[in-house]
Amino acid sequence: MSSELVTLTIDDRQVSVPKGTGLVEAAQVARVEIPVFCYEPRLGPPVGACRMCLVEIEGAPKLQAGCTLTAGEGMVVRSAATSAKAAEGQQATLEFILVNHPLDCPVCDKGGECPLQDLTFRYGPGNTRMAFPKLTFDKPIPVSPLIALDRERCILCYRCTRFSDEVAEDGQLVARNRGARTEIATFEDEPYRSPFSGNVVELCPVGALTSSLYRFDARPWDIQNVPTVCTACPVGCNVSATIREGKVRRILSRNHPEVDRGWLCDKGRFTYPHLRANDRITAPLRRIPRGLSEVSWDEALDSAEEMLREAEGAVVTALSGSETMEIAYGLGRLLRAGLGANSAVLPEATSDTLGAFRLPLSAIAEAELVVVVGDDPVVERAPIVDLWLKEARRRGAELVVCSPSGSVQTPPGEAARLCQSLAQQRNPLGRRLRAAERVVLVWSGPGGGGGARVAELAHALGFEEKPGCGAFHLPATPNGRGVALAWSAAGDKDEANPQPIKVLVVSGDEAAADPSVRALAEDSERVIAITMFHQLVAGWADLVLPATACLERDGTSMNLEGRVQRLRRAVPPPCPDELAWISKLGDRLGVDIPAHASRVFADLAEHVFRDLGLDDIGDRAPLPGRKPFEAPAPGTASATAAPPAAEEHFVGALHLQRYRPLFSGPAVERIRELEFQRPPFEVELARRDAERRRIATGDRVLVRSNGTSVELRARVNRKLVEGVARIAEEHAADLHPSVEVVKA
Repeated sequence: MSSELVTLTIDDRQVSVPKGTGLVEAAQVARVEIPVFCYEPRLGPPVGACRMCLVEIEGAPKLQAGCTLTAGEGMVVRSAATSAKAAEGQQATLEFILVNHPLDCPVCDKGGECPLQDLTFRYGPGNTRMAFPKLTFDKPIPVSPLIALDRERCILCYRCTRFSDEVAEDGQLVARNRGARTEIATFEDEPYRSPFSGNVVELCPVGALTSSLYRFDARPWDIQNVPTVCTACPVGCNVSATIREGKVRRILSRNHPEVDRGWLCDKGRFTYPHLRANDRITAPLRRIPRGLSEVSWDEALDSAEEMLREAEGAVVTALSGSETMEIAYGLGRLLRAGLGANSAVLPEATSDTLGAFRLPLSAIAEAELVVVVGDDPVVERAPIVDLWLKEARRRGAELVVCSPSGSVQTPPGEAARLCQSLAQQRNPLGRRLRAAERVVLVWSGPGGGGGARVAELAHALGFEEKPGCGAFHLPATPNGRGVALAWSAAGDKDEANPQPIKVLVVSGDEAAADPSVRALAEDSERVIAITMFHQLVAGWADLVLPATACLERDGTSMNLEGRVQRLRRAVPPPCPDELAWISKLGDRLGVDIPAHASRVFADLAEHVFRDLGLDDIGDRAPLPGRKPFEAPAPGTASATAAPPAAEEHFVGALHLQRYRPLFSGPAVERIRELEFQRPPFEVELARRDAERRRIATGDRVLVRSNGTSVELRARVNRKLVEGVARIAEEHAADLHPSVEVVKA
């Protein structure tokens, strides 16, 4: 948008706005409402489909669709408020929209928060001239297990299809037929299987598209919306939790323009029912000869104190990366200061060195060149970042993805070496990275040192001197960086795991479900697990303490940008908050740990964030400024070095590439409606690898390695590099790096 100003008059009010500003935005500056249905700036250029925004332009022979116009010098505009002609046009538009629209507001999920209701009251006719029967359709039509379509309510604003085409770029929602017979449908009537499908429910300005999980659940006058932050992935999208009768009924976007631009993935939007899972733990459990038995909190704390004291510091803590910073700090104070137990298995965290190249995620959309390195698709690790990448490409940016299935195919484990190559002057892509003024680097792959590697590359390319250049690391856990900082601030030193491990403390569902943590549990004398679900720990924990979910917690979390954001408790948990019992156990061990998140944060901020307070974070957390670059500590490079070539025990062996699907994990597995979003194929092969083995998409195959055999369904991925078998972690837990794939 140009910095040149133009002056125009809207309803006799003169305003000056930058040249190129849309007329709807210019009217907002003049405090004039131009009503809209189809217009939504996040969906790209306006299409003028609904005609609700009709205005009178001086000199124009007919009414104009205001949303399609830009402010021009000397333009004189009259809205329905001052123009009888515009008012008549808007009344006629609403009359046509309502011709076949059902009068079912009392039972419509959109009732009470419906733009069509609001604008009909303000601009519509007071009665109807239509006496004929309205069109009706079968209802509801299941667009997917998550979304229901009431076709007779649709006003053909095309917001949903534009989102599918222009934002998610999945092309699955379409408008078929023509004229009065136009209707919204999915391609080939298949379920709308997109990681972002739930956004169309929020975009719909009427009750045509509704959430099947929220359908007939509540009305706007008997709900409350609590602002908080999603912790389903490291993006940290801002959300509102809709509460009725002490239960979470839905999740809506809260639109932080620098973080998420108002979009949510389906994992963050639809996993809230796991709070009421059948195997939810609400009271402490202690192992007895016949399994786990419920005990009182006093008995549980007695057992925990006894185990920890007898361990004499030989304690290892496995953290999930989903804890709040306050919980991680409180647990660290309890175990490190109280017992001297400094050993921990920390989640994959982003290196602090990336603070020198900090940018908001929205800067990706403004880049001229974006380079993604790493083995994992961005959408699996940080789905909203994938939307930012797509927007950057639509705006004309060049997107280079260096991965086993990217635009530049690289074998698994090559990301670190690729970064070293890009840092060299003779690399053509590296030279372009040095020359450009708006470049973003993204590391998306396994390995604990990815943040350090991409920071070193950004430093070598001189990004410190370019405010438009930045770098991001997409960690595997939602708050790994914050948890690592909080744990570090709770003690003076970190130690290697003791041998033997007398007590293993497992914090969080993700750690409890991690095969490496379970292997560690087998080598431990005692296990204390802090988790939400009985099935995760029923067979191997000695003491289970119930955990809370992010919607049941107060606290803070740090997203992949390094932005500290505030979580607010939306509903009371069915068990005491972790800080409550950590504080009581701390009293027994002689460590003062506050029982409230705000007081713990104040203590933590003194050590880590200096002057940052909860009031400074607010509803829309600011992004900290850049800090000077500090080279990573020696030895971190090995964390991301390519693994040595695996021994090929059989002819034609393939390299196993493990990945974690977006729709996986303990919470997702407990939502029946999300099952269709899980990958229908369990192993992916390159086209030539599949042809050599005479395997086609949908075939059952055997994946074998070192005596282990797993039967999976195959998919041929034409973008995948040869020599790789790509398998989700849940199916690849017992497989070695070199595997044989044969048709079953």
